[in-house]
Amino acid sequence: MRRSAWSFAIVLTAALVLAGCRGEGLQSSESACAAAHSPCLSGKATVALTTSRGNVLIELDGDAAPLTAGNFLDLVRRGAYNGTAFHRVVRQPTPFVVQGGDPLSANPVVPTNQYGSGSFIDPKSGEERLIPLEVKLAAEKSPRYGQELLTPGVTRQLALAHQRGAVAMARSADPNSASAQFYVALQALPELDGRYAVFGRVSQGMEVVDRIQQGDRIVKATVVEGGGGAKAD
Repeated sequence: MRRSAWSFAIVLTAALVLAGCRGEGLQSSESACAAAHSPCLSGKATVALTTSRGNVLIELDGDAAPLTAGNFLDLVRRGAYNGTAFHRVVRQPTPFVVQGGDPLSANPVVPTNQYGSGSFIDPKSGEERLIPLEVKLAAEKSPRYGQELLTPGVTRQLALAHQRGAVAMARSADPNSASAQFYVALQALPELDGRYAVFGRVSQGMEVVDRIQQGDRIVKATVVEGGGGAKAD
């Protein structure tokens, strides 16, 4: 079975519309955060995931991925990940990803076959929070938004790549449909570089990630360091 970037794309049942976040319209992280109604993260922050298999620390990189890291940090603070399941774990035929973070999976009345279909719903507006693809080249000051970077020479210049332990956002086929679901790379996955937004890395507890099985849960997610520079919309 051939592994591909499409094999773990989440399926969203609602229309994937992100006003103001299409194509090449976003030129800065500030405009991206404003359009997505999501906080940005300035600098680094550390999040602790207490899972049913043990504890994992994730370092968020707001320098390379201010919108994506800020979105994750905000959802942690809101308690959106508490009780959610790791609904997809792929280790065969070769290690791939551990994926979780679907807010639907924390609801005991939602059938397990629906896990992986949900996104974060803003309690104020009742709408999905969707964020654009955010990819930064090491030599550029600001990230690029809304388009996949597929040229091999370009993907080798990324500030954040899919190394083992990389933490990135899952999404549907639409580059601008990431919301809450995320995954951890179980090995280097260069075929995903430039297509999915890496925003951090597992800094401690990768051996715990290696033990996670489908159906295991995030008991609680908390911010343990940094995040004071997050800017709300």
